[in-house]
Amino acid sequence: MGTEMSLTRNVPVVPEQSALLFIDVQNFSAHRDGAEFAGLPKDDFAAKYGWFFGELEARVIPNMQALQAAFRKAHIEVMYTTIESLTADGRDRSLDYKITGFHVPKGSWDGKVIDQIAVQGDEIVLPKTSSSVFISTNIDYILRNLGVKQLVLAGLVTDQCVEGAIRDACDLGYLVTQVTDACLTYTRERHDSSLRAIKGYCRQVTTRELIAEIQGLEHAPKPLTPSAG
Repeated sequence: MGTEMSLTRNVPVVPEQSALLFIDVQNFSAHRDGAEFAGLPKDDFAAKYGWFFGELEARVIPNMQALQAAFRKAHIEVMYTTIESLTADGRDRSLDYKITGFHVPKGSWDGKVIDQIAVQGDEIVLPKTSSSVFISTNIDYILRNLGVKQLVLAGLVTDQCVEGAIRDACDLGYLVTQVTDACLTYTRERHDSSLRAIKGYCRQVTTRELIAEIQGLEHAPKPLTPSAG
């Protein structure tokens, strides 16, 4: 009973046990020329997605870039998941994605992470065909192999794929940190509502707060090594 009372989600990042995961920050859904927006008249695009892209380009992507740089500098795993089929015709997509009309063919430009947070070196990218990355990829297996116990999440969209990943990660035993200003959905109302709804599952911090936390770990005094003899 005492042990349970002391448990908390408010645990700072432990670098060797952590990973940063970007969700669906790809050309399909985070680039103005992405297939999700194909065929929309200019006025309709502006009315439906103007606020989204304004926030994404001016605020959210710069926050993602700052997080990416900080995690790389601290030698913490940086990972990505993107909507992308394992086939050219998308026959392996989930029923939900087929109904919704999401189709990102294997190897297509739409399936690539946007250039602003491009993958570097051998950072892991997991293609998925469902809302939650934990359903249609082997990410749980990979994270456990990497020794990850704390998962930091940023990406698109807040009230769908991000929220789904948070719930599943929690149920699988991970401590989850959501970077609130490095996530986005199509309206402020939806974004704020999602943050309130998912708050009970995760620790919520801003980009600035998390980077300060990581930098504090880097500059923390190292434990003294006992001298020989």
